[in-house]
Amino acid sequence: MTDTPIETKPEPDLEPAPLRRGWTTGACATAATKAALTALVTGEFPDPVTIVLPKGQEPSFPLAFETLGDGYASAGIVKDAGDDPDVTHGATVVATIRPLRPGSGIVFAAGKGVGTVTLRGLPVSVGEPAINPVPRSMMSGVVEAICDEYELPADVEITISIPDGEALAQKTWNPRLGIVGGLSVLGTTGIVQPYSCAAWIHSIHRGIDVSRAAGLTHVLGATGSTSESAAQKIYNLPEIALLDMGDFAGGLLKYLRKHPVERLTIAGGFAKLVKLAQGAMDLHSSRSQVNMDFLADFIPDTALNQNVKKQIQSANTAMEVLEITSNSDVDLPGIIAEKARDTALTTLRGAPIAVDIIVTDRKGNILARRD
Repeated sequence: MTDTPIETKPEPDLEPAPLRRGWTTGACATAATKAALTALVTGEFPDPVTIVLPKGQEPSFPLAFETLGDGYASAGIVKDAGDDPDVTHGATVVATIRPLRPGSGIVFAAGKGVGTVTLRGLPVSVGEPAINPVPRSMMSGVVEAICDEYELPADVEITISIPDGEALAQKTWNPRLGIVGGLSVLGTTGIVQPYSCAAWIHSIHRGIDVSRAAGLTHVLGATGSTSESAAQKIYNLPEIALLDMGDFAGGLLKYLRKHPVERLTIAGGFAKLVKLAQGAMDLHSSRSQVNMDFLADFIPDTALNQNVKKQIQSANTAMEVLEITSNSDVDLPGIIAEKARDTALTTLRGAPIAVDIIVTDRKGNILARRD
């Protein structure tokens, strides 16, 4: 008997599976609101319930539970954050709808596990439920549409709850930001893009490669869609010139250092670019923070300005600092733009790239430009 060699096959080169997108807390709250209000009006819960996101996508959500009571209806949806390591993945987002007196309008309330804003500088006023503007707009939109369809006044209270939200919030920056009692209801597009450092930086590099191969001489790296849109109103660059930099300023700049283009525009919100001005290469909130002493140092050291400096040093957010300095003669956004540009040029180490910086507010208004 002879030994027969065992045939082995070489292992194939496996490409990493694409990361799966998920849904924001705001999208889940909107879907739960639509299901609960529909049941309150018709007696039936749509399941699954479909909503339209700000950019036109129409996802459907299965209901985790439903309750129709005397003068109220509740619906709950389990959040699927896709492959993003989101602390709220698997949390249940509940909307409870109650009718209000005519003329009351749409009122938002924080239920169990949803926080309340206690400090200035956030996009929601002090004392309000920590439900951000875009989710509020999305929920208001579905309420108005349903009420219009059934010829009813849009006078309802929307209470959003997230069981275990208070415990989950301890794993976020909410306590430090003065959001007490639970989580925030967030989201600007309704979609959670999976967060992977390696995958995201890889996509930035590929974007640069594509731009260079197409012969482009000007690329744009933005921290988010709002600042990207603001810069695009100025430059109207082709789609492939738009590099999804996000929080990874270092990933963008270090690759451009070895693979330069003639011109780079970096656009971002004030807080993100403060971090870049401080020298941070990763602008994510969990890995870099705004240094209030850094901002206070730009205020002239006079007796008149000592109070302003103290207010800045005790400020809760970069947005609050902007509010504090808005009536002063200090162009803080302009200073931050210059310092952010210095950081970018230092990181590029003499690469032949002209750099300009655009600082925006949360609404996309341009606060400063430097080149």
